[in-house]
Amino acid sequence: MITRAAITALRAVVVTLVVTGIAYPLVILGAAQMLVPSRADGSLVIDREVVVGSELIAQETRHPAYFHPRPSAVGWDGQRSGASNLGPTSAALRDAVMAEARTQRALNPHGPGPVPAELATASASGLDPHLSRAAALWQVPRVAAARRVSEDRVHAIVMAMVEEPQFGIFGAERVNVLLLNLALDRQLGAPGHRR
Repeated sequence: MITRAAITALRAVVVTLVVTGIAYPLVILGAAQMLVPSRADGSLVIDREVVVGSELIAQETRHPAYFHPRPSAVGWDGQRSGASNLGPTSAALRDAVMAEARTQRALNPHGPGPVPAELATASASGLDPHLSRAAALWQVPRVAAARRVSEDRVHAIVMAMVEEPQFGIFGAERVNVLLLNLALDRQLGAPGHRR
């Protein structure tokens, strides 16, 4: 026989599930849709009436005429998120970083100076859509050569796409790789189709 305490506990569980699992998420979604609809929908990037990605999630790009994002421990899969979970003393992490640095150097033989650390290491989420301004500028020689335009022209596009720190103080200057690559195509034409 079910006791009065068990019925009270069951009611509390049901009410809590309804409030926290249904009502609260719907209220937050409704508020977000009213206040910031583009962000509530995932900050989708639309190019020529086609959704090409999200400002919030990196995409794999290995074409030499495009800027490349950071490596991803989750294969740039927007359904997943995570890092390698290897510690700073891990030989496997060291080997993976060294291998990625060699890959980046091979892809960017004229990149000035050493490979930027962020191009050899995945972000904590594995999906970070941004690069530092320095990491983007490091790739300019490869992108300019692949597009057969001057480095100055590509450099100017990168600089125009630099986002300042949030509120002027939080974070560092950064460049959204997807938006940068779309800007390249808009201003220079898609690879193989010069304007």
